[in-house]
Amino acid sequence: MSHDTTASPPPGAQPPGGAGRPPRDRDESRTAWAAGGTVFAGLMLMVGGILAVLEGIVGIAKDVVYVRTRGDYVYKFDVTAWGWIHLVLGVIALLVGYCLLRGLAWARYLGIFIAGLNMIANFMFLPYQPIWAIIMVAIDTFVIWSLATYHPRNLPYGGAL
Repeated sequence: MSHDTTASPPPGAQPPGGAGRPPRDRDESRTAWAAGGTVFAGLMLMVGGILAVLEGIVGIAKDVVYVRTRGDYVYKFDVTAWGWIHLVLGVIALLVGYCLLRGLAWARYLGIFIAGLNMIANFMFLPYQPIWAIIMVAIDTFVIWSLATYHPRNLPYGGAL
């Protein structure tokens, strides 16, 4: 009679350490950060959208409000054109941020895209408003990170925000 010395784990039990996966509490804390970051990203898209709309209105109404650096700049646009660019991006960011806070899945992807466009626009807007443009690039970086790292299927309660 052979005697098996290895005990099989009960059904549904996982081996210690989760079979090569990181500990569950670290996964949950990372997901919680990303979920909180997603709510913050939605709020930042909305606030940034409102500010971009206001910035766009000022650019359209008054062409001399912004500071320009001296010299020839490669991405030189009329300030009124920048006003329209910021106005359109701001309205879209405001709507996408609202949809993101409502928990619509497609809003994550569109939010990444709009934040990327806004980042490029603010990079090109550096000579006109350098401090504001740098702040907006940093915010857009965080928005992209938080929307790209959030995976609602990993949440125990179904992924609703």
